[in-house]
Amino acid sequence: MAKFFKLIIRKIIENIFHLYYIIIHRIKVEGRQNVPKDGTIIFCANHKSFLDPPLIKVTAKREMYFLAKKSLTKNPLLRFLGWVFDVMLVTPEAKDTTAIKESLKHLKKGECIALFPEGTRNGISKGEKVKDGAAFFALRTGAKVVPIGISGNAKFLSKLTIRYGKPLDFSSYNKEDVEEVTKIIMDNILELAK
Repeated sequence: MAKFFKLIIRKIIENIFHLYYIIIHRIKVEGRQNVPKDGTIIFCANHKSFLDPPLIKVTAKREMYFLAKKSLTKNPLLRFLGWVFDVMLVTPEAKDTTAIKESLKHLKKGECIALFPEGTRNGISKGEKVKDGAAFFALRTGAKVVPIGISGNAKFLSKLTIRYGKPLDFSSYNKEDVEEVTKIIMDNILELAK
């Protein structure tokens, strides 16, 4: 019963967000045809604002599990949205591998996950090192990576564009090629975000 209740809330919130993006941000979606309709996918995007996860969720039209920093749960609204959308919480400073194990489990079951290699909002412009989680998951599971570029401004009445790139297949790479694969993924994201 609780699961059914959560699904209803999720659909209502998704529709609210979708209307919000259309009316307030006049969203433009490009490359949606690049999102496979089925199969395991790792969605990877640049991170501009707290609006990015629901933007991906409502435009990709795929079920997915997001990875997010545990510190976001300090905000009651974000904590509630995390519960509604089954967010997997990561503690970057700790050696807690729960989120990694959960992500691998979802991918091995043929499901999708979504994450932001910058690790935080506007991470690259802040000088943050790009995180290698997407490459790690892709090389361990064989899942394809769909790079996403988000451009525009999340401020009220500013236009937003989301671009989906072609799926990246790293099945010919070795598990040790994490750094190279991370760079390829991030280069694709930055190109799409222009």
